[in-house]
Amino acid sequence: MANVTVSAMVEGGKATPAPPLGPSLAPTGVNVGMVVAQINEKTKAFAGMQVPVTVVVDKGSKTFEITVGTPPMSSLIKKELGLKEPVKEEPGAKGKKVIGNMTIEQCVKVAKMKTDATLAKTLKAQVSEVMGSCLSLGATVDGLNAKEAIKKLQTGSYDAKLK
Repeated sequence: MANVTVSAMVEGGKATPAPPLGPSLAPTGVNVGMVVAQINEKTKAFAGMQVPVTVVVDKGSKTFEITVGTPPMSSLIKKELGLKEPVKEEPGAKGKKVIGNMTIEQCVKVAKMKTDATLAKTLKAQVSEVMGSCLSLGATVDGLNAKEAIKKLQTGSYDAKLK
């Protein structure tokens, strides 16, 4: 028998047998309740965030394997900033409203969370990616515009904090 792959975005620790998981998994014959319970166990550390989950089911033996990805960088940044509800922007005001200030330590923490999901080879490059996402979201880094913080990172000003 063939393997069936089901991919979905679920809230960390709060997956349910309702759509999108239940209707996709039910035809495979696997115990949907067990799958949901394992997903909730594996994603509880990401409570309150959307997490990509992939379930591979072997239709013949009715066994399954769950792979949990990392939440999007923007979700990790918003969690570090303590933002609960989605940030709504006014039309035409993109980049003008500051939603919060990340410290370099928080940027390093987010970069380490995304280590497996990034193409950057060094921690410095990973932190640069986080700062770029801060720029897109409207967050400052150490009180600086994210572009200025990236320049400061590239000149070596933050090297001591990256160790």
